[in-house]
Amino acid sequence: MKVAAIIVAAGRGHRAGGGLPKQWRPLAGRTSAQHALQVFADHPGIHRLILVLHPDDVQQDVWPGTPAADVVTGGATRSASVRAGLEVLEGACDQVLIHDAARPCVTAKIIDGVLAALKTAPAAAPAVPVVDTLWRGDAGQVSDIVDRKALYRAQTPQGFHVDAILAAHRAFPKGGSDDVALARQAGLKIVITDGSEDNLKITVPEDFGRAERILRERHGHQTG
Repeated sequence: MKVAAIIVAAGRGHRAGGGLPKQWRPLAGRTSAQHALQVFADHPGIHRLILVLHPDDVQQDVWPGTPAADVVTGGATRSASVRAGLEVLEGACDQVLIHDAARPCVTAKIIDGVLAALKTAPAAAPAVPVVDTLWRGDAGQVSDIVDRKALYRAQTPQGFHVDAILAAHRAFPKGGSDDVALARQAGLKIVITDGSEDNLKITVPEDFGRAERILRERHGHQTG
């Protein structure tokens, strides 16, 4: 099996602040995108890297220093950007892992779990169980308690057989909240694998500090 990884780095990430798109802001000596790419580049099960960039970034000096990857121009939505990467892989790879560049703390162990599940399933994705009590609110007051049993917080990389997920994207061009959502629309069964609380997605400014701490502790402060 030949496996590719698509790193989606075409978003703008305005909620994270800081001017630059969040995937290109400094983080523990590199950028979020560089940290994420390096993990996949170092993994022995990954044979090809696809980096999907916003059109404004393709010719910019924001991504040098990343591991060698094929650069693809993204679309107007995340789904369109993923599909652009998938189209490059048609007939070239058997399986693909799709990962957000804004998740810099992904680990080889998380990747291992997804790859292991793909040996017997058409799709797999990491997640962590919801452990907090969940409320439903109305007019600023608690209106109900939501049963958290069987609830998970989705993460990436989400893994698929290339032909299956590309067919799903083509069948549902309007996209979905993520690639698992599209896979479900296409009738694919998705195995849940072990995620990690550390595999956070940078969304708001406070997330940079947490990600920085995780990366520096993991690499013994040698992240430059």
